[in-house]
Amino acid sequence: MTILDDVERFVSRLSPEPVCDDCIAEKLGLSVRQHANHKTRELAGSNGFERRKDPCSLCGGVTKLVIRRH
Repeated sequence: MTILDDVERFVSRLSPEPVCDDCIAEKLGLSVRQHANHKTRELAGSNGFERRKDPCSLCGGVTKLVIRRH
């Protein structure tokens, strides 16, 4: 299993709710947030994944860049 696989499965489980890179990194135990950022950018635009500015469904923070799957 790769980090990309883990991120894809995690975002898919939350579908269609959006989730930010910070929450992905925290929930998957990634050592640095940039791992999540790199993988979400890789997923964006494929297989129903989209990145946009929206509140995160987990942290409910201010509007920030999130990913979701339709």
